[in-house]
Amino acid sequence: MTAVALLLAVFKSRPGPFCLMDEVDAALDEANVDRFAGVLKEFSEKTQFILISHHKRTMASASVLHGITMKEPGVSIRYSVDIEDYMGQGKHRGNDSHLAA
Repeated sequence: MTAVALLLAVFKSRPGPFCLMDEVDAALDEANVDRFAGVLKEFSEKTQFILISHHKRTMASASVLHGITMKEPGVSIRYSVDIEDYMGQGKHRGNDSHLAA
């Protein structure tokens, strides 16, 4: 978490165009995941954050979700869901509609 704090301090003084983070929220408890998501929302005004996460609370705070699933062995399907579009129109961008329910 020290590395994440240092990275965010750098982005506070010099925002970059994007930042890729992989499972940085894995060690956090529920309250700290919410704090972390709030900080990322604040920083996302100037920087696009790409997070790889399995934490439900982190995913709930995202504006767009991308995922890969294997409906049958050897066949991967990519899903993209824009949360605002999904909530407003009930649609998603994917190859199947069973995840939209």
